[in-house]
Amino acid sequence: MGRASAETGGAAIRRRRFFTWRRLLGAFFGLCLLAMGAFFVIYLLVPVPSANAEATLQSNVYKFSNGKILARTGKVNREIVGLEKIPDDVEKTFVAAENKTFYEDSGVDVKGTARGLVNTVTGQGKQGGSTITQQYVKNYYLNQDQTVTRKLKELVISLKVDQQISKDDILAGYLNTSYYGRNAYGIQAAAQAYYRVDAEKLTVEQGAYLASVLQAPSQYDWSAAGPTGRTKVQQRWNYVLNNMVEEGWLGASERAGMTFPVPKEPKAAPGMEGQRGYIVEAANKELVEQGGITEAELKAGGWNITLNIDEKRQKSLEKAVKRRLEDNLDRKGSKVDATVQAGATSVDPKTGGVVALYGGVGATEHWLSNATRRDYQPASTFKPVVFASALENEARTQDGRLIGLDTVYDGTSRRPVVGSDVPFNPQNDLGISYDNPTVRTGLARSINSVFAQMIVDVGPKTAKRTGLDLGVPDGKDFTESPAASLGTMNASTWDMAGVYATLDNHGKKVTPSIVKSAERQGRAFERTNSPVGDQVISRQTADTVTEGLTGVVDNGSGFEANTPAFDAAGKTGTSENNKSAWFAGYTPELTTVVALFGERPDGSGQVSLTGTAQAGRANGGGFPARIWADYTKAALGGGSDARFDLDVADTVDPGGPAVSESPSEEPTESESPSEEPTESESPSDEPTESQSPSDEPSTSESPSDEPTESQSPSDEPSDDGEPGDGDPSGGSGGADDGATGGDGGADPLGPLRP
Repeated sequence: MGRASAETGGAAIRRRRFFTWRRLLGAFFGLCLLAMGAFFVIYLLVPVPSANAEATLQSNVYKFSNGKILARTGKVNREIVGLEKIPDDVEKTFVAAENKTFYEDSGVDVKGTARGLVNTVTGQGKQGGSTITQQYVKNYYLNQDQTVTRKLKELVISLKVDQQISKDDILAGYLNTSYYGRNAYGIQAAAQAYYRVDAEKLTVEQGAYLASVLQAPSQYDWSAAGPTGRTKVQQRWNYVLNNMVEEGWLGASERAGMTFPVPKEPKAAPGMEGQRGYIVEAANKELVEQGGITEAELKAGGWNITLNIDEKRQKSLEKAVKRRLEDNLDRKGSKVDATVQAGATSVDPKTGGVVALYGGVGATEHWLSNATRRDYQPASTFKPVVFASALENEARTQDGRLIGLDTVYDGTSRRPVVGSDVPFNPQNDLGISYDNPTVRTGLARSINSVFAQMIVDVGPKTAKRTGLDLGVPDGKDFTESPAASLGTMNASTWDMAGVYATLDNHGKKVTPSIVKSAERQGRAFERTNSPVGDQVISRQTADTVTEGLTGVVDNGSGFEANTPAFDAAGKTGTSENNKSAWFAGYTPELTTVVALFGERPDGSGQVSLTGTAQAGRANGGGFPARIWADYTKAALGGGSDARFDLDVADTVDPGGPAVSESPSEEPTESESPSEEPTESESPSDEPTESQSPSDEPSTSESPSDEPTESQSPSDEPSDDGEPGDGDPSGGSGGADDGATGGDGGADPLGPLRP
């Protein structure tokens, strides 16, 4: 026993000699040196990586002209903004909340990181105590994995980033990459999501809430938080502001007067439904075509785009279409109503800005925009262009008279044009002839025979050049022929809004523009061409056309648009077979073009609008004119004091035939409307003796057997001042142009494309 005791005692002595303080201290320092060496090796081996894919994703934000968000596109709701767009005291709320020593530290919190490593190894949850730099590194370069490897990388990269990047850049990166809840990534998206303002307009109180919510976005979102969550976020909010006072970033008296800024209720991010998709599509097209921005750059996101779209006017246009058209349609029960498409473009003639746009029933239901499509004819809305060309080029009639508003023409329906190598004899609306109408009457009543002859007097090539100058798009359907006088080319409401805005702007070229400004991280949208350009026709020419078009609204085919609320000028148009119906009108302050299109529900082709809302032919003086008037009145706030300031050319036409601005009392037998087209009205391979070959077909939209009492010429015109099919106020009216676009008939050069 004594021997065993001695051996035990000896072992104890040996252990004490081995675990001496000197040896323990040496081992400790050895381990420290080893750890430092290992960390140094890691520091050398671990580079600062490229940003992770999610950190750089952004959305494009589209705003009304007043700054309110219209739409947002992209997978991630983020818009990166620089510190210059964030108030300094708002920046400080985040520093006060997360890392008061941010401006002095080396980018890492050793104690907090060590605590996080221990928690990770022992499975006790997420780490705490990270600096702003570390959180930025985690968000921007790494990921959210809770592993020892990721935490070590975070520590190393944070040290390097702190040496390589300024504190301001780190703070900006942190603010733009953090997740704030409500699907908002970055402070700009968060400011909109919680307070409906841009980051630059955040208050200190609001900034303190956003800084607080970062700690637990789902738990601290005021709208979803329970009593405990609301209490905690308020405590956190007070903690942030008190830290700001402590750091000298906020005055104590100012702090004492602050109250908790309750966030607004969550709101779904606006998508592409309704008119938004059409507007975004038009804006993107303009950014690419006018700003040199590639589609790839747009897709990458991050663009802050302010549009010329006026929120109030946009809503007014949508309401006008609903009230004047959609509420009268039975899209489910009527095959005709199911084919009706509406489009409109409204432009400020002084700036060229598109202030409202209607593309259809909704972009998610009918993606093709009816505002910008170019597959329909503008019909008689082109006639003022022919007149403008005559004035601008001082054209004369075949017998040498200078063309002006009071120049007299032969208004006989189906009168063959004189002086053209290409025969053309269009029918007037419902076959009605007029006794020596003036050009003024020709505009008001949209008399085809007047403008078919006028374009020959001017020269089709010259008239086309004027049309191109004014903004009518070129294309294979824009022929240099007499038929062009009736608008047989293709154009959109956007195009024609530019043409009429140019007339409204006294002849200075107006190109509609929907984008007001756009920027992305320092890069700004720079437009290739100004929306308002040079004088393309003289002021006197433009103003004389305007003078003539006021008669269309006052007592002509566009009388449905007449209102004492403002001065107005305009022109109706109905294309071949009533496949499109237009009203293009303007006041001194606003130019708007509205059109209806007949389109098969599957989008496979064009169909007639006849029978729309069980109201006969849907002509330009019906639904389009009513929509225009309803919208314009609302857009101008119920009315306008502005009056046209016109420099009108001398319209005296000495020596011309006697002027009669009334249609002939009775149609002749050959002009009587018939239930079916006569042989001379029907398309044929060879012209009959009574109908010389025409460049444009005559009407295929045949009127009734005999004019009824309501169809006979009267002082109260139907759509185009012609006999109507019924009560104009009910929307039936007569066809705007009857043979606009030359309905029916034979074309020696081949069939015209509708």
